[in-house]
Formats: sequence, structure tokens, C-alpha cells
Amino acid sequence: QLQLVESGGDLVQSGGSLRLSCAASGSTLGGYSIAWFRQAPGKEREALSCISSRPSTTKYVASVKGRFTISRDNAKNTVFLQMNSLKPEDTAVYWCAADSRMYPGTCSLLFGEGRYAYWGHGTQVTVSS
Repeated sequence: QLQLVESGGDLVQSGGSLRLSCAASGSTLGGYSIAWFRQAPGKEREALSCISSRPSTTKYVASVKGRFTISRDNAKNTVFLQMNSLKPEDTAVYWCAADSRMYPGTCSLLFGEGRYAYWGHGTQVTVSS
């Protein structure tokens, strides 16, 4: 059974950077599509970025494109989210999630309806102004 653990969340000033990690155990991440999501207080959960299994393709929502970079290190069984130029509105709990059923080379910024069956417990990111 795949288990995911996020880390790297912290309190950072506006304009700062953080790198979130999503470490997997119980299975290898190489065959999974991985996505990062977040939920701010009082708001709905939103997808931010995803990365497919090989061949790796990536997607980003407009609000983070150019600031956030998703990557994977299959040897370390870990996916990363590098977050630069952070803004107070990036304050949220961040989760990674995995899906084993998407076609190789594809990922989705949608969740629910059976997508992304495996989730971590989240890590808090707080950006101060």
C-alpha cells in the first residue's frame, strides 16, 4: 500500500521560497502520476501542479505557473514542489497525491471520481506579508 508523507512546509516571508517534498513508501512512485494540491482556510481544495510517470510531463494552474516547479526523483521515491516568489495568498495546507491508473505520460489537475486515490496528511505553508 502506497503511503505518502509531505514535508518542507514552514513560515516564510513574502517573496521567499520553500521546497516541499512528497516521500513515498510501500511502493515505488515511478508508475504513478503525482499532483500537489492546497487548501486555504475558508476555500476549496485546489490542484496546483501534476507530473506524470515516464515520460514525465507537467501541468500547472495559472496562479502558480512560473513560480512553482514540480519534479520527481524516482531513485529517491520522492516528488518535489519548488515554490518561489511566495505570496501571502499561497498560505494553505499542501498535499501530494498519487494515481496509478493514468496513462504513462499523462497527469490531471482534476481530483475526485476515482482520481488520486493516495494522499498524504499535508504540510502547512504560511507566507507572511
